[in-house]
Amino acid sequence: MKLRIFTEPQQGATYDDQLQVAKAAERLGFDAFFRSDHYLNMGGDPLPGPTDSWVTLGGLARETSTIRLGTLVSSATFRLPGVLAISAAQVDEMSGGRIELGLGTGWYEEEHTAYGIPFPPLGERFEKLEEQLEIITGLWQTPQGKTFSFDGSHYHVADSPALPKPVQSPRPPIIIGGTGARRTPRLAAAFADEFNVPFRALDETKAAYDNVRAACEAAGRAPIVLSAAQVVCCGRDEAEVVRRAAAIGREPEELRANGLTGTPEELVEKIGAYAGAGATRMYLQVLDLADLDHLELLAAEVMPHV
Repeated sequence: MKLRIFTEPQQGATYDDQLQVAKAAERLGFDAFFRSDHYLNMGGDPLPGPTDSWVTLGGLARETSTIRLGTLVSSATFRLPGVLAISAAQVDEMSGGRIELGLGTGWYEEEHTAYGIPFPPLGERFEKLEEQLEIITGLWQTPQGKTFSFDGSHYHVADSPALPKPVQSPRPPIIIGGTGARRTPRLAAAFADEFNVPFRALDETKAAYDNVRAACEAAGRAPIVLSAAQVVCCGRDEAEVVRRAAAIGREPEELRANGLTGTPEELVEKIGAYAGAGATRMYLQVLDLADLDHLELLAAEVMPHV
């Protein structure tokens, strides 16, 4: 099981806050540093305001050296597919080939309203997501010296030089997530290298994994990497668990029911259950970016046992 650190910077983090967590995660041996892609906080103090995910990852790419970097997940409503392909390929080059692209439909209508971003109905967002995946993977995988064209319902690409190329070949890994029973598994089987289930109980996660396994089999491809994302709140004893839960405005009982919460021994057991369902990567959602001792504890007392 690989452990990855996953942050929500729109909840109140500067670039420097994210940098210190990414550097600590790299030093401590975590597999990756991922961030959400949102432009509006979800309650609480709105300061200091959002940071753009791909601008941030470009900066982190130059200030780290080994840890993998990515989004969980970028919204297809935020960027044109050709522009996103260029941005992610450039950051892949800046990082020496350490970028992963999580891409989804987008769901938070209020952030679209707040920043003048169109927010079409869900069906149209799924159509756009599929076309974006076609275009991004097509641009990245077009041989150098050849051109790429695409004629869809929402996007049209004509004779693109399909540049720049990412460092990773044939392309950076793509992550698709969710719990939908039909469209999401089909898209994952068609385009993804990894399928992620965020913030769901074990039984719902297992069901989603089964749907993706079936979709991969129907598409004639090998099973893809399976992962899960959970809020993490670990303490050496119950008092430390309570303190960390309070720092993020949550109750320990609620977090135990809906996340990875408790002593290191409790977390090892819970992560093991997700591993038993097929997960090989766990995204630990760290909500208090100032608490670097939390990362130290996870690296010392959880990581060696999973």
